[in-house]
Amino acid sequence: MKYLTTASLLVIVALGAGCAATGADPKANVAEDKVVYHINDSNAQAVAALRNIGNHLEVNPKAKIVVVTHAAGVDFLFDGAKDARGNPYNIAVEQLKNQGVQFDVCQITLRNRNIDKKKFIPESTFVPSGVAEITRLQQREGYAYLRP
Repeated sequence: MKYLTTASLLVIVALGAGCAATGADPKANVAEDKVVYHINDSNAQAVAALRNIGNHLEVNPKAKIVVVTHAAGVDFLFDGAKDARGNPYNIAVEQLKNQGVQFDVCQITLRNRNIDKKKFIPESTFVPSGVAEITRLQQREGYAYLRP
Protein backbone atom coordinates (compact mmCIF):
# COMPACT_ATOMS: atom_id res chain seq x y z
CA MET A 1 0.00 0.00 0.00
CA LYS A 2 1.35 3.41 -0.93
CA TYR A 3 1.35 6.29 1.49
CA LEU A 4 1.23 9.98 0.66
CA THR A 5 4.53 11.74 1.19
CA THR A 6 4.62 14.80 3.38
CA ALA A 7 5.20 16.96 0.30
CA SER A 8 2.16 15.49 -1.48
CA LEU A 9 0.02 16.01 1.58
CA LEU A 10 1.15 19.64 1.85
CA VAL A 11 0.25 20.28 -1.80
CA ILE A 12 -3.22 18.82 -1.30
CA VAL A 13 -3.80 20.87 1.86
CA ALA A 14 -2.53 24.05 0.17
CA LEU A 15 -4.79 23.56 -2.84
CA GLY A 16 -7.80 22.94 -0.63
CA ALA A 17 -7.05 25.98 1.51
CA GLY A 18 -6.55 28.15 -1.55
CA CYS A 19 -9.90 27.15 -2.99
CA ALA A 20 -11.70 27.72 0.29
CA ALA A 21 -9.97 31.06 0.90
CA THR A 22 -11.12 32.65 -2.35
CA GLY A 23 -14.67 32.90 -1.09
CA ALA A 24 -15.69 33.37 -4.70
CA ASP A 25 -19.35 33.38 -5.50
CA PRO A 26 -20.03 30.17 -7.44
CA LYS A 27 -22.47 32.15 -9.64
CA ALA A 28 -19.70 34.54 -10.69
CA ASN A 29 -18.19 32.06 -13.14
CA VAL A 30 -21.47 30.82 -14.61
CA ALA A 31 -21.66 31.18 -18.38
CA GLU A 32 -24.56 32.92 -20.02
CA ASP A 33 -27.22 30.32 -20.86
CA LYS A 34 -29.43 31.08 -23.83
CA VAL A 35 -32.79 29.37 -23.49
CA VAL A 36 -36.13 29.58 -25.26
CA TYR A 37 -39.16 28.43 -23.26
CA HIS A 38 -42.06 27.31 -25.48
CA ILE A 39 -45.61 27.81 -24.20
CA ASN A 40 -48.66 26.89 -26.27
CA ASP A 41 -51.12 26.15 -23.43
CA SER A 42 -51.33 28.70 -20.64
CA ASN A 43 -53.46 26.53 -18.34
CA ALA A 44 -51.08 23.57 -18.51
CA GLN A 45 -47.72 25.35 -18.74
CA ALA A 46 -47.64 28.97 -17.55
CA VAL A 47 -47.31 28.46 -13.78
CA ALA A 48 -44.58 25.82 -14.20
CA ALA A 49 -42.77 27.91 -16.80
CA LEU A 50 -42.68 31.02 -14.62
CA ARG A 51 -41.46 28.97 -11.65
CA ASN A 52 -38.80 27.20 -13.77
CA ILE A 53 -37.57 30.50 -15.19
CA GLY A 54 -37.28 31.99 -11.70
CA ASN A 55 -35.31 28.93 -10.56
CA HIS A 56 -33.09 29.14 -13.64
CA LEU A 57 -32.28 32.79 -12.95
CA GLU A 58 -31.60 32.05 -9.28
CA VAL A 59 -28.71 29.77 -10.17
CA ASN A 60 -27.69 31.63 -13.33
CA PRO A 61 -28.63 35.31 -13.24
CA LYS A 62 -26.72 35.81 -16.51
CA ALA A 63 -29.09 33.52 -18.42
CA LYS A 64 -30.69 35.04 -21.49
CA ILE A 65 -34.25 33.72 -21.56
CA VAL A 66 -36.95 34.20 -24.18
CA VAL A 67 -40.47 32.89 -23.64
CA VAL A 68 -42.25 32.29 -26.94
CA THR A 69 -46.02 31.88 -26.83
CA HIS A 70 -48.58 30.91 -29.43
CA ALA A 71 -52.04 29.35 -29.63
CA ALA A 72 -53.58 29.13 -26.12
CA GLY A 73 -50.14 29.86 -24.69
CA VAL A 74 -50.62 33.60 -25.17
CA ASP A 75 -53.51 33.79 -22.70
CA PHE A 76 -51.44 34.20 -19.52
CA LEU A 77 -50.10 37.46 -20.97
CA PHE A 78 -53.58 38.99 -21.21
CA ASP A 79 -54.14 42.00 -18.99
CA GLY A 80 -55.94 40.68 -15.89
CA ALA A 81 -55.12 36.98 -16.53
CA LYS A 82 -54.99 34.78 -13.43
CA ASP A 83 -53.93 31.22 -12.72
CA ALA A 84 -56.29 28.50 -11.40
CA ARG A 85 -55.71 29.73 -7.82
CA GLY A 86 -56.64 33.29 -8.71
CA ASN A 87 -53.09 34.65 -8.68
CA PRO A 88 -52.41 37.27 -11.35
CA TYR A 89 -49.73 36.31 -13.84
CA ASN A 90 -48.60 39.87 -14.48
CA ILE A 91 -46.72 40.14 -11.17
CA ALA A 92 -44.39 37.21 -11.94
CA VAL A 93 -44.05 38.29 -15.57
CA GLU A 94 -43.10 41.83 -14.54
CA GLN A 95 -40.50 40.55 -12.06
CA LEU A 96 -38.96 38.26 -14.68
CA LYS A 97 -39.04 41.00 -17.32
CA ASN A 98 -37.06 43.19 -14.88
CA GLN A 99 -34.47 40.38 -14.80
CA GLY A 100 -34.16 40.47 -18.59
CA VAL A 101 -36.64 37.79 -19.64
CA GLN A 102 -38.41 38.49 -22.94
CA PHE A 103 -42.04 37.44 -23.49
CA ASP A 104 -42.88 37.00 -27.18
CA VAL A 105 -46.41 36.64 -28.55
CA CYS A 106 -47.16 35.11 -31.96
CA GLN A 107 -48.94 37.54 -34.27
CA ILE A 108 -50.36 34.68 -36.36
CA THR A 109 -52.19 33.56 -33.21
CA LEU A 110 -53.55 37.09 -32.80
CA ARG A 111 -54.81 37.09 -36.37
CA ASN A 112 -56.30 33.58 -36.18
CA ARG A 113 -57.99 34.22 -32.84
CA ASN A 114 -58.91 37.82 -33.64
CA ILE A 115 -57.12 39.20 -30.57
CA ASP A 116 -56.08 42.86 -30.31
CA LYS A 117 -52.55 43.66 -29.08
CA LYS A 118 -54.12 46.04 -26.57
CA LYS A 119 -55.38 43.02 -24.63
CA PHE A 120 -51.81 42.16 -23.52
CA ILE A 121 -49.78 43.39 -20.56
CA PRO A 122 -47.03 45.90 -21.42
CA GLU A 123 -44.25 43.33 -20.83
CA SER A 124 -45.33 41.48 -24.00
CA THR A 125 -43.47 41.81 -27.28
CA PHE A 126 -44.76 40.55 -30.61
CA VAL A 127 -43.15 38.34 -33.23
CA PRO A 128 -44.53 37.43 -36.66
CA SER A 129 -44.69 33.67 -35.89
CA GLY A 130 -44.10 31.85 -32.61
CA VAL A 131 -42.86 28.62 -34.14
CA ALA A 132 -40.66 30.46 -36.64
CA GLU A 133 -39.18 32.48 -33.74
CA ILE A 134 -38.40 29.30 -31.78
CA THR A 135 -36.69 27.87 -34.86
CA ARG A 136 -34.70 31.06 -35.42
CA LEU A 137 -33.54 31.19 -31.80
CA GLN A 138 -32.47 27.55 -31.85
CA GLN A 139 -30.80 27.39 -35.23
CA ARG A 140 -29.37 30.88 -35.72
CA GLU A 141 -28.85 32.09 -32.16
CA GLY A 142 -27.87 28.85 -30.42
CA TYR A 143 -30.67 28.80 -27.84
CA ALA A 144 -31.52 25.63 -25.96
CA TYR A 145 -35.19 24.58 -26.14
CA LEU A 146 -37.28 23.97 -23.02
CA ARG A 147 -40.94 23.12 -22.83
CA PRO A 148 -42.39 23.13 -19.33
